[in-house]
Amino acid sequence: MRLNAGIITSKLSESKAFYKDVLSFGVTFENEFYLLLHTPDKSTEISFLLPEHPTQQPLFQKAFQGQGMYLTIEVDDVDSIYADIKKKGIPMKIDIRDEPWGDRHFAIEDPNGVGIDIVHYRATEQ
Repeated sequence: MRLNAGIITSKLSESKAFYKDVLSFGVTFENEFYLLLHTPDKSTEISFLLPEHPTQQPLFQKAFQGQGMYLTIEVDDVDSIYADIKKKGIPMKIDIRDEPWGDRHFAIEDPNGVGIDIVHYRATEQ
């Protein structure tokens, strides 16, 4: 089983630029109303769909309202990714920090208002 999160948005070009330029995602498929991107290692995908598109059923018509969703991207070297994203001038929503439960992470926001938590999980001492 695989999961592909999808966001219904009119911001296809902004989303494509953000995920490619900021997070180094690649394009798996693209047409005038749908965009499918993949992580650099091609293990995971995220999709974007234009709202109110006539080819789609009513369930997939309404645009995302920019609240109540987040994505977590697990990485091996969170500090280097943090430094790279800071150099690109992307605003930080949560600055890099260590959590008592073992995460080292920071957060940014995509053009659709989706929070993106970029994290390295570390084992905590019991």
